[in-house]
Amino acid sequence: MNFKIPQDNDKYQWTAHSVMKMRQYGLSAQRVLRVVRAPHRKEEGIVKNTIAVMQPVSTRLVCSSKRGGPVSGQEGKRTWGSEIWVMYQICTTRNMKHETKNANPKLRIQKLIQNLSIGKQVVKYQMPDTKYRIISAWKYPGISPKNNPVPEEILRELEDIM
Repeated sequence: MNFKIPQDNDKYQWTAHSVMKMRQYGLSAQRVLRVVRAPHRKEEGIVKNTIAVMQPVSTRLVCSSKRGGPVSGQEGKRTWGSEIWVMYQICTTRNMKHETKNANPKLRIQKLIQNLSIGKQVVKYQMPDTKYRIISAWKYPGISPKNNPVPEEILRELEDIM
């Protein structure tokens, strides 16, 4: 299998560790980015100021009927055998970090809301110079236990920013 080393761009930065782990587990850059963009679960990373996200490799529907016939999605339960995890950090320029640290959270949210609406047209706001540093990626055999889920308030703020 030919492994293509991902290149840094204006949105994503790859560490040497993440490239090594992607090669070890046979993960492509596109698969890792898909986990980051559409995670099944988000948790605080074990490293300070990081986020760990997970997506199952593949899912299957467990049938809950006695006869083993087809079951609607609400009666059955989705399960999987292994997971792909990615740990990343959201990085900005020094000025943005300094401004974010010292700013009042309510003022930051008000600025975001102001930037969201331009006239009558609503646009998706993205902080300038925001970069995702992919720190690590790995496969977990089985279903991992839920450890430190990211608080809902932080998730909403991150989704607003992205």
